[in-house]
Amino acid sequence: MENIFKIIAFLEGWSYILLLFIAVPIKYLLENESYVQILGMPHGVLFLIYILLAFILRSKFNWKNKIFSYILLASIIPFGTFYITKKYF
Repeated sequence: MENIFKIIAFLEGWSYILLLFIAVPIKYLLENESYVQILGMPHGVLFLIYILLAFILRSKFNWKNKIFSYILLASIIPFGTFYITKKYF
């Protein structure tokens, strides 16, 4: 299960970076929403899977509330999921 979490965290992190730094600027600077539409749904699904797996792994790793909060918070900070997989896995 940890390997699946690491893969999802990696994919979620990249999807978030692509969405924030490529799709959103294109949307507002070039007035083209197609990249946001293409990247938005996969990112949303990966985000939900990341959160779900974090809840599942919480009991397995016996994460305290503070660490668990960091793991959840990392999903909304660019590059955060990369840090989490490096530090806790």
